Amino acid sequence: MTPPIWALLAVAFGAAMTCRLAGYLAMRFLPPSARLDAALRATPLSVMAGITALALAAGGLVEALALGSAVALSFATRNDVMAAVAGVAVAAGLRALGL
Repeated sequence: MTPPIWALLAVAFGAAMTCRLAGYLAMRFLPPSARLDAALRATPLSVMAGITALALAAGGLVEALALGSAVALSFATRNDVMAAVAGVAVAAGLRALGL
């Protein structure tokens, strides 16, 4: 049984707001340090890694090629947003070709 979409959206919203508020609270109550700064900077990357790992584990060749192209473009351009969009475009293009 799949939960209704509103319940899934509510959980996603709650998780996103918890993450955002945790960052603000950490900056308010913890003293600034290089370690805290590194942890806050690494959080978006760890979330993306978790999402892509699940997609890669459940997917196949198309997902692997899309992820590989996104990683390569990210290293080449240092632009994560452009790399993510390109990865989605590669996956969509390969799916359109019938893979």
